Amino acid sequence: QVRLVESGGGLVQAGGSLRLSCAAIGSIFWFNAMGWHRQAPGKQRELVAAITSGGTLNYADSVKGRFTIPRDNAENTIYLQMNSLKPEDTAVYYCHGDRGISRYWGQGTQVTVSS
Repeated sequence: QVRLVESGGGLVQAGGSLRLSCAAIGSIFWFNAMGWHRQAPGKQRELVAAITSGGTLNYADSVKGRFTIPRDNAENTIYLQMNSLKPEDTAVYYCHGDRGISRYWGQGTQVTVSS
């Protein structure tokens, strides 16, 4: 069974950058799509960015132009490159992978953006 292991969260000042990593223990091509959600305190989990196995990208309007989702096929890893961070980006970020109707989640990593 494939597992997803995240890393890279932390504290950053507004305007700064962070890169999150999501390594698939197994192959990322086992998934039809992978991506990132986030959940801020008191709010619902929301989709941030996703990429299909064919390379189709999808971004939330709130992060377009600031976040990208690079993929390293050789390392079975996807990333979330976050630039121009804002305090409202503060949340726990979760990597996910979809296979058929099943969704697999990483453990989550905290991102805090100070003003």
